[in-house]
Amino acid sequence: MAKVVVHATRRTVTGKQVGVLRRQGQLPAVMYGHNFTPTAIVLDLHTASITLASLSRSSLVYIDLEGSEHAALIREKQRDFIRGTLRHIDFQVVSLTEKIRAKVSVEVTGLSPAVKDLNGVVVTGIEMLEVECFPQYLPERFVADISGLDKIGDGLYVRDLKTTKDVEILSNPDDMLVIITAGTLEEAEAGLAGVAEPEIIEKGKKEDEAPAK
Repeated sequence: MAKVVVHATRRTVTGKQVGVLRRQGQLPAVMYGHNFTPTAIVLDLHTASITLASLSRSSLVYIDLEGSEHAALIREKQRDFIRGTLRHIDFQVVSLTEKIRAKVSVEVTGLSPAVKDLNGVVVTGIEMLEVECFPQYLPERFVADISGLDKIGDGLYVRDLKTTKDVEILSNPDDMLVIITAGTLEEAEAGLAGVAEPEIIEKGKKEDEAPAK
């Protein structure tokens, strides 16, 4: 993926006064991180919305803050629920020389012959995996291709995912990503009630996303 750069300036306006910035087409944000003093910043709303639209929590962004560039991850996006526009962004500044732990989403792709020919039902398990790596090697997502699942009962597990030597998957290798079952989706999901719920990927700051010790 091409290097993503957003330009920012320091922000002195805080509290309720940031509404003025939004009306002027600006996007309030904050930068924080390990060995980095929390800094209030502002971005151009239109440009930032286009640049950051397709990025996930594991996408590396470079923030050009008045000529000084900082690598960061998007940790929270706040949106206007009516207009759908961005209202605020939290950026976690990271060091490219320190490993971090982060959550990476799993994307299910492909058409299973068991679904096409045997009326199988696709049931997904965990949708986020914990990894450890240097920020520049953090994958945007893992892909679980189900096109090779031929029979009812076939599935994919964490151990089946392919990754590079630069990325260590910390999640249990026996955790299920997806399985093809017979019967209705409701019946299949009832049998998998013990599978952990996926987390919301755009909210909150996680302790496990701090630099690895």
